[in-house]
Amino acid sequence: MPEYFQAMVDACGLNRPWKPVSRPVLVAWLIFYGWFLAYAFSAHGGFLFIDSANLVVHEGGHNLFGWFGARIGLWGGTLLQWLVPFLLATYFFGQRQTPGFVFCTLFFFENWLYTATYMADARAQVLPLVTTGDSDFVEHDFYAIFTSLGVLNYDTKIAEMVRFLGWCGMIAVVAWLALRTLRTQEKQHIGADLPAMKPQPPRRSSAAANVR
Repeated sequence: MPEYFQAMVDACGLNRPWKPVSRPVLVAWLIFYGWFLAYAFSAHGGFLFIDSANLVVHEGGHNLFGWFGARIGLWGGTLLQWLVPFLLATYFFGQRQTPGFVFCTLFFFENWLYTATYMADARAQVLPLVTTGDSDFVEHDFYAIFTSLGVLNYDTKIAEMVRFLGWCGMIAVVAWLALRTLRTQEKQHIGADLPAMKPQPPRRSSAAANVR
């Protein structure tokens, strides 16, 4: 079993080192993510500018998964909304590309904040709803989902947990990027402190030296 698992890891290239990224690039990304986290926190659960793109993917998910039935179509908006950044993050993880992996992973978890806001509105239904179909038959996704699951009265508690996990995921991936930046900086300092090794001329063996 361990050999089989190791073979799968080798086949996927997951044992390869991450592709190098310069320290200025990593620092620039950290500044951006620090700003974004502060911006998201200041919104207090409101919609963010990136949520306009999330909404487009969400509605596309209803249409895509709707081919497999009304029930899966109801879940399809959230499924595709989470699936797109997750699959992109998986791709960049396999390619060992740090910026792409962190960006897609962070916005995968940012989608959880968006979803939590929608979940918390299941009973209140004060959010404006968008549909690509007939506007006379607009349905609140999580009102229907939570009702079918018998958990409608817990909509805000479920939303709080989803939001908390989303924040944990975003902070964790930014912290991982920060650690990589520090490690890159340490390696550069160590490399700069090492003395340059002068090449030594090749030595002839004593037997060869005695041959005339």
